[in-house]
Amino acid sequence: MSALSGWESFYVIVGSSAGALTGLTFVAVTLAAQLQLRGAGQGIAAYNTPTIVHFAVVLFVCALLSAPWPDLMPPALLLGLCGLAGVIYTLIVTRRLRRLGNYAPVLEDWLANAAAPFIAYLALVVGAALLNSNPELAPFVIAGALLLLLVDGIHNAWDVATYLTVERVLQQKETEETKE
Repeated sequence: MSALSGWESFYVIVGSSAGALTGLTFVAVTLAAQLQLRGAGQGIAAYNTPTIVHFAVVLFVCALLSAPWPDLMPPALLLGLCGLAGVIYTLIVTRRLRRLGNYAPVLEDWLANAAAPFIAYLALVVGAALLNSNPELAPFVIAGALLLLLVDGIHNAWDVATYLTVERVLQQKETEETKE
């Protein structure tokens, strides 16, 4: 499968990054669990879980395209299904963002948590469709989608970590003021 063989290093680097970032996100969520924020369940479903899903999809696609397939049809089909599932999932996340009660998403939230993943998953569908008909272009489309999901996941994880840090400081300040 010469169309994907030149991409092995890319998939190793990007897949490893996605795996490591998934682990770090779990650590951050575990540390943040001490905060006991009101409405945290909605925020987890709208912000944290999609970040893990994006990292997991990147890891899955890298593993999928690193396998020694005898032809491109099976990975194209799996990639297309993955992209379609991602589009549907992004629509669900967008609905969750609209229903948040304790936080009103700003433009950056809509771009990072709805628009960017939607574009990336749609690009995976396009890349899957191109894999058989244009195997020289398809890996570039797929790589762009994976990098967008990876960078978006990093952005979203940073946003959550920053938000939780600020909330923790505010909670500590409130606790100190209550004790006085």
